[in-house]
Amino acid sequence: MCRHLAYLGADVPLGALLTRPAHGLLRQSWEPRRQRHGTVNADGFGVGWYAADDPVPARYRRSVPIWADPSFADLARVVRTGALLGAVRDATEPGADGEAAAAPFASGPWLFSHNGSVRGWPGSVAALAAGLPPQALLELEARCDAAFVWALVLHRLRGGAPLGRALAETVRAVADAAPGSRLNLLLTDGTTIAATAWGDSLWCRSTPGPGTGARAAEVGTGPGPAAAGSVVVASEPYDDDPGWVEVPDLTLVTAGRTGVHLTPIAGGGAAGHIPAGPGRPAPAAPPGAGPP
Repeated sequence: MCRHLAYLGADVPLGALLTRPAHGLLRQSWEPRRQRHGTVNADGFGVGWYAADDPVPARYRRSVPIWADPSFADLARVVRTGALLGAVRDATEPGADGEAAAAPFASGPWLFSHNGSVRGWPGSVAALAAGLPPQALLELEARCDAAFVWALVLHRLRGGAPLGRALAETVRAVADAAPGSRLNLLLTDGTTIAATAWGDSLWCRSTPGPGTGARAAEVGTGPGPAAAGSVVVASEPYDDDPGWVEVPDLTLVTAGRTGVHLTPIAGGGAAGHIPAGPGRPAPAAPPGAGPP
């Protein structure tokens, strides 16, 4: 049910992360390697990215498969960014919402994606809908479970919750209302990435920054595309670089350019900090550590 990716680092072309890697989102749209549910992600795609000195991201979304949009190949070749969120979609149910249902969803500085499904949708979460202000429901971009989960996250963000807490609280609420839901969520504001592993695969990679005066390497110029001083959080690795670390299930990820922090959600998962660098295991976190 979908594949997604978020990146923070030096400016790189969109395609260096999404289309050029051997197993990037382009390939994952028809041949994902680690997807646990569904086989093809051909119900639309999207990417949101941040330009310098503008906190509000741009978006490009389509209802067609990513391989069926030749215009995106040109866009991905020339548009550069230091922060993005991209996704390819496998719809939970047939619908008429088209590209409005394709991630990333957006509001203000935030970009969001949901990989998974809400079990028993929509009746199972009717009580959660009743707890939202009417405006939040009127602002739904699409009539799908992902758009509704985004409304729950956005309500918490607007209430002042940091990214990680907004995701963790939403996952707990939806999982309680609809047990068996798959809730891999991905969120960024262009400076931080937050994500949850809840029912499907999630991986991350953090690459050390260059020394003083050094020039950051460009994604795609060497083995294992990743810019120096960068972090990537993704449904699955887009290459076979050994620096990728798998995130345990039931875990919250908060990531920046200096490393990746893992926190258990609802008593599950493994916790700790993954410093910038390939293949370093996360040490155990103190007992009772909660999401930021």
